[in-house]
Amino acid sequence: MAAKKEEKFLEYKGRPLVRNGNTIYYGNMSDPYVICLNIINNEDDIEDIKMSGKVVVQLLNTDPEVSLKDKIVKKSEKNGLFNALDLGAVWLERALK
Repeated sequence: MAAKKEEKFLEYKGRPLVRNGNTIYYGNMSDPYVICLNIINNEDDIEDIKMSGKVVVQLLNTDPEVSLKDKIVKKSEKNGLFNALDLGAVWLERALK
């Protein structure tokens, strides 16, 4: 039987980034918390590259026993994907300590 090929994910500061449409998850789903980035809109294209505008950042509790109401621990809105990801990385680092 052939061995399964391990998938490699894009990483930021040592944690995986997984994209599904306009939603990006940052962190390991096996950890107690992950970051969810929802791209709300795109700004003007720069040389045919779409730039993200408003991005909603959420620190999510991954415990399946927690109610849906209590899943969102923190929430904020930032302009630009880098600003949102940078804030999310800080929140995640603090939550996992």
